[in-house]
Amino acid sequence: MARINLLDTRTTSFGDLIGNGKIYRVPPFQRDYSWSEENWEDLWQDVKALHTNPDSSHYMGALVLQSSDTSDKDFTIIDGQQRLATLSIIVIAVIDKIQKLVDREAEAEANQERQEILKRTYLSDRDPRSLRYSSKLLLNENNNDFYQSNLINLRSPLNVRSLAKSNQLLWQAFQYFSNHLEELQEVIRSGEKLATFLTNTVAQRLLFIQINVEDELNAYTVFETLNARGIELSSTDLLKNYLFSLFRGPDDLQEAQRQWRRIVNTVQMEKFPEFLRYYLSLKQTRVRRERLFKLVRESLEDAQQAFDLLDQLENYSSLFIALGNSNDEFWRDTPENRPYIRELELFRVKQAYPTLFAAYEKFSPENFTRLLKLVCVMSFRYTVVSSLNPNELETLYNRVAIAITNSETTNPKQVFDSLRSVYVSDEKLLQDFSLLSISTKGQKKKLVRYILCKLEADASHIDVNEDSFSIEHILPESPTDGWRQHFSDSQVEEMTYRIGNLIPLEPNLNRQIGNELYSLKRTIYQQSVYALTQNVVAEEWTPDTLSTRQRHLAQRAVHIWRSDFPL
Repeated sequence: MARINLLDTRTTSFGDLIGNGKIYRVPPFQRDYSWSEENWEDLWQDVKALHTNPDSSHYMGALVLQSSDTSDKDFTIIDGQQRLATLSIIVIAVIDKIQKLVDREAEAEANQERQEILKRTYLSDRDPRSLRYSSKLLLNENNNDFYQSNLINLRSPLNVRSLAKSNQLLWQAFQYFSNHLEELQEVIRSGEKLATFLTNTVAQRLLFIQINVEDELNAYTVFETLNARGIELSSTDLLKNYLFSLFRGPDDLQEAQRQWRRIVNTVQMEKFPEFLRYYLSLKQTRVRRERLFKLVRESLEDAQQAFDLLDQLENYSSLFIALGNSNDEFWRDTPENRPYIRELELFRVKQAYPTLFAAYEKFSPENFTRLLKLVCVMSFRYTVVSSLNPNELETLYNRVAIAITNSETTNPKQVFDSLRSVYVSDEKLLQDFSLLSISTKGQKKKLVRYILCKLEADASHIDVNEDSFSIEHILPESPTDGWRQHFSDSQVEEMTYRIGNLIPLEPNLNRQIGNELYSLKRTIYQQSVYALTQNVVAEEWTPDTLSTRQRHLAQRAVHIWRSDFPL
């Protein structure tokens, strides 16, 4: 591994960076500008805090730059383009305010000179041919024309809606900071104070850790180091830069860019590292997120291999998204898979994705559906009920994915044989389900509805719509004093969300009984159409009664969530 001299890092300000005659380039295939109002608001609050406290400074994070082979004044931005672009927009907004003073003939000559100095210092000199200003910061191919032609030259776009989304964001950022500069009433009335605000506050007291690297591998080493310290950099952008560096001709590069955009538009940028990790797990064991760039770099040496990787990623991208969405159009022709995909969503199970990737390519549609069911059953037993460590699951699914890819495993029965060690036994499932407690608040509520539906369908042999009933807590969430005859405070806390305390009930009946005592509730339960609810007929509702009911439900669970394959 190439060594990095971390002593070469230094603390620098935005003004030191941008005012030193150097040029900073966003790679042409780097991501578009994506900051939104939430990001602008955070930055503006930091800037305002600096303005009111002149002895303070604010740390903006790490800025990773790759030096040029041909010039010591030309840098590629590996990480930090969103921050640098936004700070440059603040500069433009300040200069625009000074221009408005000139237009109103407020100290017109002095403010015109201030404006020229600030432009030369923080944006760039005027081109003697076009008389337009070009930036010391060059954005990517999708943003740079708008940035140079409109923002730096203070030209409003003719039709904002016709702009690409990222260029709309650039313009909205300019408007945001222009509007919020108006909050600084004592500043905007004076060109001198505006210049002081820009030079002393924005340019000098927003600080970066500047890290210079020589190539992508060094950049990735920095990436690993900073992420280990909780500083987020974009491994996706770094990987993309490396991939595109393998393409020599403009036609190949443009095709790769189009293919990359299709993949990222499907997967979404923030999910790409996860997606790539699952794909690489089809052929390699123990793929860790922090090693993604190294693994790709070690396996790709030329444009053909890069195209092959892009083809594979595009092939799997739609499946990756569809595995997390039972309503995805991907399942239109195989609706029998939708219930199992819905279960994977509820269980929040992704460890099996590499196995499912491989099986979708290698298995028949019928066997893929059988595998989906197996994964759901194993996940319910292992993750939902028994709450066992998911790390072992990931390792086994990784091995199974490789075996399927290599045609060593060819059907769901062989998959089950490979996963047998993590198939929770009937005895353990019975024991753990008998004590299962799940909150009915937030996202967990959907999981409870699912479990009650499955139990009800088993009891009544009728499929139930998960949205057709309310979840009734026999022992109420807010019990009245009458309930304290049978339940202590600790028992109320422990047992309210036990599965044995929950039943499906029609909403109108649920509203009718509220927090009433069990003697009234039991009568109303007999009016319900749900078998689980009608079966609640005990004389009293006590901790023992609740536990007994839950053991009976656990016996149902053992045969509801069972593998199709013999043990």
